[in-house]
Amino acid sequence: MRAYELIRETYFRRSYIWIAHLTWLLMYGVYWWSIVPTKTETTGKFILFGSGLFLALTLSAGILGDDIASGRICVLVTKPFWTGKLYLFRWIGLSLQAAVHLLLTGVLLSVLDWLTPRNSIDGIGVWLLASWLLFNTVAALSTSLSVVLGRAFNSLLLLVVFIAGYLLVNILIGLLRGEAGAGWLTAFVRYAWPPFELLRKFAEGEYGPYSLTVGRFSLSKSVACVVHSLILTCVYGAVGMSLLCRRQFSRVRD
Repeated sequence: MRAYELIRETYFRRSYIWIAHLTWLLMYGVYWWSIVPTKTETTGKFILFGSGLFLALTLSAGILGDDIASGRICVLVTKPFWTGKLYLFRWIGLSLQAAVHLLLTGVLLSVLDWLTPRNSIDGIGVWLLASWLLFNTVAALSTSLSVVLGRAFNSLLLLVVFIAGYLLVNILIGLLRGEAGAGWLTAFVRYAWPPFELLRKFAEGEYGPYSLTVGRFSLSKSVACVVHSLILTCVYGAVGMSLLCRRQFSRVRD
């Protein structure tokens, strides 16, 4: 029962959550209808970054930081409840929200395609899967940051880091091109950074030749991309659960 309540609470903990879902669904519809993309990739990229990044940051804002700052977490983690379960159930709630959101996105685009079959949505399912995988990874990272950052600063910090990091990495790769330092920087972006580029290539059919070690064996490259994303999600989650279990909580409101 506690697991169900914690998962359910992620849907209703803030009033803007449902507004965020409806807003993004409306944006997908307007984007598809007005801009008239000629390829599935155009809509797919918009969904990948819209749902995989911005929706994940919106829904995970203060996912644990609000409870820690208000002192409510002392009630949620009463013995014999393992503190790590709070992290796990909150993340599962976010992941289920994303799954429902992307399912509705697929239905919406299918209806629009049926009403006005002027654009192709062939292969949109792969883009939706890639968006869900990216959402899970970003949500796990954001939830882990929420353990140490109060209120909604976890999402705000990640947004700034993603934007600044993207610009900085591109500048450094350009400056270090052909030098030894470029290899270390590229490896960090590939293996430790949330897999934006990898999942984009996965959805486009390139299958990410630089996925984790799984891709070096006889397994399909597409499976390797999925495994790489899941490994990153588990690593981010394990760090967050470890931090949460080690924290000392107070009932005093910050």
